[in-house]
Amino acid sequence: MRMTMYTDFSLRLLIYLAIRPTGEKATVPEIAESYGISKNHLMKVAQHLAKLGYIESTRGRGGGVRLLQDPQAINVGKVVRQMEDDFHIVECFDRERNSCPITPVCSLKHALGKALQAYLAVLDDYTLQDLAGNPLELLQFLQQEKAVT
Repeated sequence: MRMTMYTDFSLRLLIYLAIRPTGEKATVPEIAESYGISKNHLMKVAQHLAKLGYIESTRGRGGGVRLLQDPQAINVGKVVRQMEDDFHIVECFDRERNSCPITPVCSLKHALGKALQAYLAVLDDYTLQDLAGNPLELLQFLQQEKAVT
């Protein structure tokens, strides 16, 4: 199972905001630079997270993004489900595009379905607070990334 870069960037943006003082804004370019990732991709992620109500995004001078929810209230599994566009691990998971002739009698789909549910169940056990539980170390590494670029 592989998480898309889009979801990865979503979680990174949320972690970045969670380790900041409550209510403090950060800019997308600042976050992108800290992680060494694409500002344009991160901008799309921020817009989506704002639509979902996880963050507030303010444009213009003094603008930026900030968390709208307590990190303890943000469930990682839920975020992943909302950010991923599909969980079609194999062709037979996609009913509309499945051309595999053994689907009706194959056990692979069932096994991978259980694996996917277990994967998501583990993520459901974590909150953003859990991911950002070591803010000093995270900040140290993010600042090192800025110093290198």
